[in-house]
Amino acid sequence: SVFIREAKKSKSIDWQLLNECWNNDYREFQYFVCDYLKALQKFLVFDDIDKIRPFIKTKQWWDTIDSLDTVIGNINDLRVDDLMLEWSVSDDIWFRRIAINHQRGRKDKTDTVLLEKILINNLNNNEFFINKAIGWVLRDYSKTNTDWVKNFIAKYKPGLSTLSIREASKYLE
Repeated sequence: SVFIREAKKSKSIDWQLLNECWNNDYREFQYFVCDYLKALQKFLVFDDIDKIRPFIKTKQWWDTIDSLDTVIGNINDLRVDDLMLEWSVSDDIWFRRIAINHQRGRKDKTDTVLLEKILINNLNNNEFFINKAIGWVLRDYSKTNTDWVKNFIAKYKPGLSTLSIREASKYLE
């Protein structure tokens, strides 16, 4: 899109445009916001999470949340880890889902200590979107570290839902 190309050239994020788009009634505008943020990922800083937070709190659809999780997870700032631990116990399931999935795609750069803490905070959960996220992040990481995922499942099996185990085990032997 022209907006994204121009924003990349200017190396700045037009938060007014993003807020207007997010508040638009047509869902395609929220998809644009997600695409824009992904495209300008390298310009995002920790303080921008406060500007993204309203997007998480409103128009909560799993697909936009799953786009925002890696946008936040790819902000290179150690404070993100503490924030994700905080969000992993939020009353809002969508903040929890972002915390669970924020490291998705990191492969060997996954912080397994942090991942385990976040997942433990979400065991014994009856919420479909939380259990799906747990399975999804474990399945993704199993492509990088099969043993870690197998050990996690074995250790925490009583607290994992059938859905989480099924999703996590997709690539396991």
